[in-house]
Amino acid sequence: MELGIHLPIFDIDGGTAAIAPELAGVGGAAEAAGVTWLSFMDHYFQIEPTGLPAEANMLEGYTCLGFLAAHTSTIDLGLLVTGVTYRHPGLLAKIVTTLDVLSGGRAVLGIGAAWFEREHVGLGVPFPPLAERFERLEEALQICDQMWDQGDDGPYEGKYYRLAETLCHPAPLRKPPVLIGGGGEKKTLRLVAQYGDRCNLFGTSPDDVAHKLDVLRRHCDEVGRDYADIRVTVMANNPGLKPETRDDFVRSMADYAKLGVHQAIVRAVPGTPAAWVDSIAPVVPQLADLG
Repeated sequence: MELGIHLPIFDIDGGTAAIAPELAGVGGAAEAAGVTWLSFMDHYFQIEPTGLPAEANMLEGYTCLGFLAAHTSTIDLGLLVTGVTYRHPGLLAKIVTTLDVLSGGRAVLGIGAAWFEREHVGLGVPFPPLAERFERLEEALQICDQMWDQGDDGPYEGKYYRLAETLCHPAPLRKPPVLIGGGGEKKTLRLVAQYGDRCNLFGTSPDDVAHKLDVLRRHCDEVGRDYADIRVTVMANNPGLKPETRDDFVRSMADYAKLGVHQAIVRAVPGTPAAWVDSIAPVVPQLADLG
């Protein structure tokens, strides 16, 4: 099992001017520790589940990933996850392609149906009903796939999106893996089976994740997809990862490893996250020993 780091909070010791050097330090510390994933949220206001108000610091995700690309060399970079409503899919494919080229082939397209109505309304971004957002998500997945197919620069005609050309040059150095976030059994996991390379679930409990993976297997069977081709990751914040809880954390991940989960993604602490990464680095080889 591998370790990934997610950075949802930009409240950094030293204030706004300290954010950039601290994030650069996180990138260096994560690679030195053997961490294989770095991500940010795709939000413009801070979200309540972090325990902070909407007015707390929040930076635009793809700009942050571009900055991290210049301060890392091996780690995968993605948003957890892009809200489909925030960017036209053709532009999104170009953004992710740019990140991939400039990072040396390390971009991942994390994407989902979006949910935070307040920031949509606040910033004037249309917020369609849930059913429509899922339909748009499926079209966005199709568009990105076509944009990254160098043998098909032709049009795309969908219900919501119409592209006269799907030109995308240069091509990404590697076709960005598609990570679909969420555990919705009827829609989200079906989209994973049909379009996804990675599936990110909440690590609520091993039993819950086992159930979600069984549902995903059934969807794979229905669409003729090999379940073994899908990389499974979990957001693993219970227990939280601190230097004093490292052993407890590794023990809690053992049951997920038995389910075939490939990576545990943990939330970085605010303040001095680079020092925190250094402090939890011994977890990386411990997780690797789980298989």
